[in-house]
Amino acid sequence: MSITANDINRKSWLEVSSTSDFPIQNIPFGVFLTKENIVTVGTRIGDFAIDLGALQQLNYFEGIELTDDMFMQDTLNDFISDGQKTWRLVRNRIADIFDEKNSKLRDNAKDKDIIIFRMEDVEMQLPVLIGDYTDFYSSKEHATNVGKMFRDPENALLPNWLHIPVGYHGRSYTRVPSGIPVHRPMGQMLPNGETSPVFGSSRSVDFELETAFITTDVNIMGENILITEADEYIFGMVLLNDWSARDIQKWEYVPLGPFLAKNFATSISPWIVTMDALEPFRTKGPKQEPTPLPYLQQKGKHSYDINLQVAIQPENSEATVLSNSNFKYMYWTMSQQLAHHTSNGCRVNSGDMMGSGTISGPTPDSFGSMLELTWGGKNPIKLNDGTERKFINDNDTVIMKGFCQNSHVRIGFGEVSSKLLPPFVRK
Repeated sequence: MSITANDINRKSWLEVSSTSDFPIQNIPFGVFLTKENIVTVGTRIGDFAIDLGALQQLNYFEGIELTDDMFMQDTLNDFISDGQKTWRLVRNRIADIFDEKNSKLRDNAKDKDIIIFRMEDVEMQLPVLIGDYTDFYSSKEHATNVGKMFRDPENALLPNWLHIPVGYHGRSYTRVPSGIPVHRPMGQMLPNGETSPVFGSSRSVDFELETAFITTDVNIMGENILITEADEYIFGMVLLNDWSARDIQKWEYVPLGPFLAKNFATSISPWIVTMDALEPFRTKGPKQEPTPLPYLQQKGKHSYDINLQVAIQPENSEATVLSNSNFKYMYWTMSQQLAHHTSNGCRVNSGDMMGSGTISGPTPDSFGSMLELTWGGKNPIKLNDGTERKFINDNDTVIMKGFCQNSHVRIGFGEVSSKLLPPFVRK
């Protein structure tokens, strides 16, 4: 089925800025709350939120087989579960409805009043009910930097890293959408020079610049997914801030892996940008040496040219951009991650989320965490307001943005923005 929604010549009858992340060629999917406290599945064009539940009730999806309540829910899980054919039919239809040449909704003031909202009049929610969350560790630059700091600089990468997409399971119920603040975590740490641990608030809270992909129903328990099929089970992508408490992590990650250092909060952008919308931005990733085992081997363009940026904004001050990176630096692809995830028969369901791992580039200004940018706190960063940061201070807001752009179109994710609050205090 052709992806007509991607037509670069399309223009919408809705006003869209030339610098918008959300032209008519994007058509992401999300969930929002209206001023009337109605939760609905929606999409976005420019600065307008579109109620897909209302669009369905008013028969604008006539001819597409959808359950009666497909878009009148508080998550996208059922829609994602319907599969790639449905995603494309719906996205193509939305593009047609809002095409400047189509007057059906454009000239119907009554329907427009029900269907279309300004973004400032809605509150974004988590787009999916996340059943399982896996975070990978797939940037060679990031893994090398961390290995140099925490282990042997001469043997920074662990022996398995070039052979498998390393990952760990995280906690799904501490995922929050952009705009929701998080508290500085408490935990057990071993201060430098001490032999006994202490319990207290983390002093080394960090961000990790990541993306994540959302899956549809992939397999039955016991079934592995072939690398050649993995792409069709990935619905779309979001930006992800994998909040990390480095002092807690340093103490607990030996001999296993992240636990309390990671599970206190993870922030994601609210709009899921579909893989169909990102199709024009496919590119090759880094050369993989040694050659992966056969079940992970793939040819062609399986990465994406996504520009990524992270900034810190102190309270009542301007933001300072800390890093500019790109998703194309990732060593392991999303399809390799999914194929490996299911290689032992692990079941993957609609709405499951897979984090990319920290996205660091080859230069210091493209590192994706404070751990790397300050080299473990040894090289503080000066912000635009004159203050310095080794890690994130209370009331700092971390802002991540991402977009793709070519000579024809810009497809973006918006942002994921979250403030770090002091530790939670029981009243």
